[in-house]
Amino acid sequence: MRSVTVEQARPFSLLCDDIASDKSISHRSAMFALLSDQPSTIKNFLKAEDTLNTLHITKQLGARVKEDERGVLTITPPKTLQEPDDILDCGNSGTAIRLFCGFLSGLEGHFVLTGDKYLRRRPMKRVADPLRSIGAQIDGRNNGDLAPLSIRGKSLQPFNYESKIASAQVKSALILAALKAKGRSTVSEPHKSRDHTERMLRGMGAKLEIEGNKVGVEPMQGPLKPLELTVPTDPSSAFFFAVAAAIVPGAKVTIKDITLNKTRIGAYKVLERMGADIQYIQKEDIYEPMGDITVTYSDGLKGVEVSENISWLIDELPALAIAMAVAQGTSSVRNAEELRVKESDRIATVVAGLQRCGVEVAECEDGYDITGGELKSAVIDSHGDHRIAMSFAVGGLLCGMRIEDTECIDTSFPNFFEILGRVTAVKEA
Repeated sequence: MRSVTVEQARPFSLLCDDIASDKSISHRSAMFALLSDQPSTIKNFLKAEDTLNTLHITKQLGARVKEDERGVLTITPPKTLQEPDDILDCGNSGTAIRLFCGFLSGLEGHFVLTGDKYLRRRPMKRVADPLRSIGAQIDGRNNGDLAPLSIRGKSLQPFNYESKIASAQVKSALILAALKAKGRSTVSEPHKSRDHTERMLRGMGAKLEIEGNKVGVEPMQGPLKPLELTVPTDPSSAFFFAVAAAIVPGAKVTIKDITLNKTRIGAYKVLERMGADIQYIQKEDIYEPMGDITVTYSDGLKGVEVSENISWLIDELPALAIAMAVAQGTSSVRNAEELRVKESDRIATVVAGLQRCGVEVAECEDGYDITGGELKSAVIDSHGDHRIAMSFAVGGLLCGMRIEDTECIDTSFPNFFEILGRVTAVKEA
């Protein structure tokens, strides 16, 4: 098990033009390329374990994948998607396994989805049950809640589904199933979750009608148009360095070519409310609005209450907790019970980590209260959760920190410690 020590940083200025590409869009680009009958071209595809697993699954389903000398991928779908002769391994990715559940439910054939030991512990009923309710045949361990999941794909009837939670994974799985249904379907949620699926599919020619939090989906009448996509920088990955600039006196970070989709920069807006100096510069808007973000340290963050649009910033909450831990006053997070079912129980692991750092924090069922103060050096167990590991590594810029079990970072942000090493000493234990 690999451990890493991060030393306290001095004031720094950092230009980030090599942060990991967006994982959510990379997963979708590989998967959605199978919905066309023409080759798709993907630039800046994330070359991390999870997304490469998704790319491998597309090959198992019959696609041909080529990469040129510039790293540009060409994904050529088969005339007919084939039933694989082996299991489909999603690695550590909840996005991949849950979206593939929807994608495969409407295809003829038998498919088995699995993942690593952490993914096999994560609950799947939150997406499998909605799919079962519309006729999908999905089974798994623990009464269908745990992977490996067995899917017997078939033609689905049209449906109208009202989700009780706002989840891009659940919504996307249902939209993908609806594309193969026999008539028009609708998917609604309590409030709008991240919308990459809708944006990309509409760009490919899918007939989606979006009214507030409701998506109407017409079944595909034929193949969709191929993708010609440049994957933007991942705002969730970049947010670790936004927090670094916001908490280290004299620091400044510029993040290049990042998506400015409002459903993806909610955490930056919260950091702004806390007093961080943040500038947004949009450059283009094709599948996604893209541009640059600059974060400059401003003297003193203040506590903040976070309870709305949680689905827009759910992945960034652990890093945001580090900023809250050094802000003036008490910050609160509510309506974030989905944190309980991530790579770890992120409510419990954030609370335990902050307590180790001497921070006053109270755990709630759907969040926590953090009283800002001073972070102290500690040894942090990541529990195999990449966002916990990276969040406390950023905290180490203020006081020094040792993070245990850091291999998990390789699955989503392979060069995280290389970038962090430009502003402080990072040593592998």
